[in-house]
Amino acid sequence: MSDFSTVDEILDYAIGMEQAAVDLYTQIAEKAGTEVATKVFLSFAAEERGHKSKLEAVKAGKKFAGSAKAVQDLKIADYVNDVELSETPTYEEILIFAMKQEKQAFRMYTDLAARCERDDLRELFLVLAQEEAKHKLRFEVEYDEHCLTEN
Repeated sequence: MSDFSTVDEILDYAIGMEQAAVDLYTQIAEKAGTEVATKVFLSFAAEERGHKSKLEAVKAGKKFAGSAKAVQDLKIADYVNDVELSETPTYEEILIFAMKQEKQAFRMYTDLAARCERDDLRELFLVLAQEEAKHKLRFEVEYDEHCLTEN
């Protein structure tokens, strides 16, 4: 993440990252292979679109009010190897990739919040960080239920 000199640069960066997440989840939905998985990833794309809308509203001058509540972290993403998605990824690969993406998004928003001097923007970034943490948790739970096996 580069240094930003204005609030608009910070917001533009975050908006761009959310659009990239929308595009990514839409592409994953197309590769998912099952109707259920397709719906799941399209719903994630919609949630990321909602994050983008919040950021755009703040950029347009609206004030943000919300509260960030900590989300449980199973830390599964910390212990699985990175994957790149092929044209026909397995469900496990998709889940790992998605967990890692959400972990990066969480870190991005946490970093942006730490750099922000405006209280309303800091709160927005902390809320968005926790929303990304929720996404990661959902992928970790799905991975735990469908990919991890007992020894």
